[in-house]
This record gives sequence, structure tokens and C-alpha cells, in this order.
Amino acid sequence: MKNRALIIILSSLILASSLGVVSGCGKAVKTGKSIVVTYSVLGSVVRDLVGDAAVVTVSIPNGQDPHDWEPSARDIETINNADLVVENGLGLEGGLEKTLTQAKNGGVKFFTAADQIAVRHVGQGEGIPSGDPDQVIGAPDPHLWMDPLTMSDVVTALAPVLKDILQIDVSARALDLENRLTSLNSELARIIGQIPQAERKLVTGHESMGYFAQRYGFKLVGVIVPSLSSQAEVSAADLAALKQAILDNNVKAIFTELGTSPVVAKAIGDETGVKVVELTTHVIPSDGSYFTFMRGVADTITTA
Repeated sequence: MKNRALIIILSSLILASSLGVVSGCGKAVKTGKSIVVTYSVLGSVVRDLVGDAAVVTVSIPNGQDPHDWEPSARDIETINNADLVVENGLGLEGGLEKTLTQAKNGGVKFFTAADQIAVRHVGQGEGIPSGDPDQVIGAPDPHLWMDPLTMSDVVTALAPVLKDILQIDVSARALDLENRLTSLNSELARIIGQIPQAERKLVTGHESMGYFAQRYGFKLVGVIVPSLSSQAEVSAADLAALKQAILDNNVKAIFTELGTSPVVAKAIGDETGVKVVELTTHVIPSDGSYFTFMRGVADTITTA
């Protein structure tokens, strides 16, 4: 009987170990590494980099506006217990800022993607006239994921951080992912190459296409919501300026996005005679792939 009891105890311990959890004093102790990424598009790339070397959790649900989503108590606990939090930065995670600040003050390790790239700033003549501070000349643009080569810079910077903090060597995966992102950039350039240079003009839901425009030679004619954040309000004067810009530039399509009012977009389209097309700039597709996401953006713009 004693031998049988010993076997049962040993089997239980082996099972617990295989699940990555050891029970002690009635509390589960985590043995695997945990990475929390704030946003779904960034999370897709981090998952590609990490593979099965750690558990990667995305805080903001796919399809939710990152500017105004707020975390639950469980979300906050997950962030506070993470071995590493990967955030976008530059004010993208508006509803998470308080939680992220508290986690940093509590000693949680952070990696901020925007600190590792050449940040794009609002340029002269972009968008439409607005008093919004996000749209003043020189305002930093947080939508860094819209450029594959910028995302490659993030991968390059994150790989050694994973090794230093989590003791996870992803150097081989990082090199492969960097090469794939470079190839993706070339592929997108070929797709966009179907559009004559004179017709590469963008009117979007809000100012989210700056990195894409900069990489692939588009002119940012205007935005429905004149701000880098989709929370901003739009005025009659802003809309009047946008309509005139659309007509002056012979714009072919208006692209709506997450957080864009479909009613306002339709009204502008009707008044200018320009078609309105939905553009997925903030939602990862069902396969969870950043590569599919970016191909979809390029294909939608080219087709429209």
C-alpha cells in the first residue's frame, strides 16, 4: 500500500510539472514565461518571434479601438503578473495608460516598440486643418505597424530583450522574421506599383496611414476624423475642408476604418461622388497573421 501511495504521489507531481505548474501552500506557481502584448497587430508579430518559447497574451481584444478600450480586473492582473509587457507607445493605448503606468511602477518589465524605431511625425500639408494637438506639425504618429520594415526594426530590438530578461534565445527566429518582413515589403511595393504615382492619394477614417504612405509614396489628402486618435470630434469646418480637398485632388476612394462614423463617411462620399471603401487597419484577420493583414490593406487600396 505504501508503494502504491508513493507511486500516486509521484505521478501527480510529474503531471503538475508537465503542465508547467507546481502546487505549494495551496497556491499555483507559474514556471513558464508570460509575455503580454497590448495590441493585436503587434501581438501577431511578437507571437511569430517567440513561437512556443513563452505564452503570449494580447490585452486589447482584436477589433476593439485601442484608444478607448479599458481593462477588466483580470486583464490588470494578467499585466501585473507578466514577465514582460510589450506596448506600442506614443499614446496608442489610451484606455490602458493608467494600468500600464501602475505596472511599470510595480516593477514589471516593459518593452516599448515606439522607442525602437524612427518615429514618423505629422508633416506639412497632411490631413485637414484642425486645432487637435495630435495634428500639429511634428506630432508623433503611433501607427507604426503600417510599415513592415518598421516592424522589422521592432523585431530586431526585441530579440535581445527576450534573451536578457526571459532567457529566451530567439535569434534564429528573429533573423527569419526580419527576412520575411523585408520580402513582405517588396511584395507590397509590387502590389502598390499597379497604382500610377499621380493617383496615390489617401483619404482615410483617421490619421493612421502615415507610415504606409511614407513607405509606398502616397499623399495624405485628408481624414474624416482629423486626429491620430479616433476619439477626436469632427467639425463642420473640418468636413468642408476635407470635401474641397477630395475634389481638388481628384481622389478615387474614401477609406473608412475602425472608429470612423459610417454616416459621416457616406455623407462625404455622396456629396463628392467618391466611393466609400472599408479598410482594415486595426484588425488582424482570422488566421492571426500580420502578413495576411498587410496584404489585405495593400490589395484593398489598389483595387479601390
